[in-house]
Amino acid sequence: MTEHVPESEFAARRERLAERMQEHGIDALFVPPSSDLEYLTGLERDVPSFGQSSYAHGWVTGAFLVPGRDPLFVLPRIGGIYAEKGVEMRCCPESRAILERAGVKGVKDATEEDFYAEYLAPIVAITTLPGLDEAIAHIARYGSQHTDAIVTEDWSRAQRFLREVDSSSVMVNASTRFADGYEYGLGAEIGISTNKLHARVPVGLEGLTSQKWIVLGDGHVRP
Repeated sequence: MTEHVPESEFAARRERLAERMQEHGIDALFVPPSSDLEYLTGLERDVPSFGQSSYAHGWVTGAFLVPGRDPLFVLPRIGGIYAEKGVEMRCCPESRAILERAGVKGVKDATEEDFYAEYLAPIVAITTLPGLDEAIAHIARYGSQHTDAIVTEDWSRAQRFLREVDSSSVMVNASTRFADGYEYGLGAEIGISTNKLHARVPVGLEGLTSQKWIVLGDGHVRP
């Protein structure tokens, strides 16, 4: 009988490394009201940037904020970009209704499991949320503590997001594809980890090493 071994476990066995790799990577993008739409559309057009889609790895769980008319304006723009690139959108009922009224194709109903999933395919989960509190709670519940981002020009909102989202990479107005060992100046990215002891994603060579203390004495004792 063939044994199914998760990718992270297989890598740990192969490299004989301590098991400190992440189980999966889910990126969340939070778009508050009055976000800079040029920032957002530029980032999403990065193939699209949120969710590592240039190599179909770690696709995004998108959390979009609802208040006022913002989702009526933001979601169709972003949905159009995803549809143009052949991305399947799995949406909460409110998000789906907005996108379908705008004529966006490739929209399906999301299930609870979709927001936990790392698809490794051109699929994105989208939900609308009433505010920043709910977005942070959503990320804490469904995320993998890998990489999460917010698009905002509100400094206090950005600082709160950076402070309260407990992920190894947290970003403001930047593509989550920057969560990479090479981009962070670590050289080659050798591993990934969402643990906090001792290396946290991404992991370069230094993160795979530990210390050995050598003490040479001549009869020394502690006072």
